[in-house]
Amino acid sequence: MRAVGTTIHRGRRLTSEPVGYLLILPFYVFFFTFVVIPILINLLLSFTNFDLRSISFVGLKNYVALFTDKFFLDSLRNTGIYTFFTLIFTLVLSLLAAIFLNQRLIGKNIYRTCFFLPHVTSMVAVSMIWFWIYEPSHGILNKLLALFGIGGQNWLYDVTWALPSIIVMSVWKYMGYYMVIYLAGLQGIPVYLYEAAKIDGTNAIQRFINITLPMLRPVTFFLFVTGVINNFNVFEQVLILTNGGPMNSTTTVVHQIYIRAFTDFLMGYAAAQAFFVLIVVTLLTLLFFRHGSRAVDLEVQ
Repeated sequence: MRAVGTTIHRGRRLTSEPVGYLLILPFYVFFFTFVVIPILINLLLSFTNFDLRSISFVGLKNYVALFTDKFFLDSLRNTGIYTFFTLIFTLVLSLLAAIFLNQRLIGKNIYRTCFFLPHVTSMVAVSMIWFWIYEPSHGILNKLLALFGIGGQNWLYDVTWALPSIIVMSVWKYMGYYMVIYLAGLQGIPVYLYEAAKIDGTNAIQRFINITLPMLRPVTFFLFVTGVINNFNVFEQVLILTNGGPMNSTTTVVHQIYIRAFTDFLMGYAAAQAFFVLIVVTLLTLLFFRHGSRAVDLEVQ
């Protein structure tokens, strides 16, 4: 009997065709040209002292300097705080929004569009909008607080409020994308599970905990992993809103790489920072896949 997807030719089984390799060749050319080769060049530069005018080999000096660089250590801390709170709030709020917009509502497509619009809007445009919202003298936020007798803040110029302000803006920006993914997951849950649970006398909270959350675990795992990777690359909003200030309270690892490379022209040191961040993100991703995917498989089974 002939196997599906194979061809029998003179007693030999042909499992592939040369045309298949030709069709995927453009992807690999792009991947090696714009991903693998730049990573290798960056790795080589990280062992040098390169300032655009001269280059010299310094070995591991740049990597050793990372752990004594206060600015880089601060950026790691800020990036970790930003990633944690942005991801948690975005996941929770987007799930609640998806559940709400998955109901039978009048004009729900309009609501979905409004939620999704910030995601497709340029980060530069969004940052400029929120810059004026946070403006201490004439900003909308302080004027709204004044209506309730609450004193305004120097949101982007205060060490206490600067990073939380960027987190709030980022949550608002990313919620639409997360909501759409959660909506797809919700619509993929079999209706008979909820019907059977209702027959058993469960309430809405019990159905949410015992059906919705477990069935959405693969979706949540996907959003969690991609969210960590994306949030570690936060840069535009930091550069536009605060430029890492005040007192480096909002500087992030990518912002530090930018400063070292294009302000201080320490290309070798910036390359070491970039490669170190690549290693950290790769290890985190592998850790999540090792333990998180196992939990997802057990839950789905």
